[in-house]
Amino acid sequence: MKSLIAASFLSFAMVMPALAAPRLGSEAPDFEAVSTNGEAVKLSDIDGVVVLEWTNDGCPFVKKHYESGNMQATQKTLTEGGAKWITIISSAPGKQGYVDAEEANSIAAEHGAMPDYTILDPTGDIGKLYKAQTTPHMFVIEDGILEYAGAIDSIPSGNPADIERAENYVLSAFADIQAGNEVQTASSKPYGCNVKY
Repeated sequence: MKSLIAASFLSFAMVMPALAAPRLGSEAPDFEAVSTNGEAVKLSDIDGVVVLEWTNDGCPFVKKHYESGNMQATQKTLTEGGAKWITIISSAPGKQGYVDAEEANSIAAEHGAMPDYTILDPTGDIGKLYKAQTTPHMFVIEDGILEYAGAIDSIPSGNPADIERAENYVLSAFADIQAGNEVQTASSKPYGCNVKY
């Protein structure tokens, strides 16, 4: 009987492939969640450009971009340009970066961060849907289509001094979209701390 159950499970596992990573130029995986301010958020209900940012306040690479003001400046440019910014925290309970809604809002206020929504994802469901690997890991979506995925910039270091000479891939992707052009750098290897699933 056990071998029959095992065989059935194996057959099912083979039929049900693991979720593939989102594909550039294809529809971005949809999700629904509740923000830290209690707002219902459904990705497919948001028109225009949407940025997804995976974060973890305890990560040195996240600190690099927030303590320097780089992430906030990027948020400001995009949101003033009409984009919606969604910050996602996929740290599991007991892992680095895990916070509740009140703590997440307090951290954002302390940093002067300006996301439109912050979403807690302690089960990792949204993170795994996007195959988010690092904090930060950035995704730029236009009208439901994934246009950019990867690092925030071109220099994978924890040194704030590198920010000024790096290309900000998120800003570049947004500029290309606004100009009606194809995103020139549509993907890059994300760098930072592993997402703490």
